[in-house]
Amino acid sequence: MKESEIALICKALGDENRVQIIGMLTGGELCACKILDAFNITQPTLSHHMKILTDCNLVNSRKEGKWTYYSINCEKFSDLKDAFSKFTGKSLAGKKAAGKTCCKG
Repeated sequence: MKESEIALICKALGDENRVQIIGMLTGGELCACKILDAFNITQPTLSHHMKILTDCNLVNSRKEGKWTYYSINCEKFSDLKDAFSKFTGKSLAGKKAAGKTCCKG
């Protein structure tokens, strides 16, 4: 994963509402109307948040009639986890990566 892609994802996750939306989607695919019901925001504001999340590929979208459904892009989150593991020299599960150390003091 390129550094520019990681930066874009981090920027997308820099908003509390978008982090909450990701949390909601971990329970499975949701219609935009269900996501909107959970927030005190307008539909255009939700569309803006969802565009940011889909543009960086954290979230998948699909249309069914007039409704849009959103789901987590598990592959992208796996890629992001791997990228962060390279930063620390450890897997996020706490196992050291072969031959690498991190944050020695």
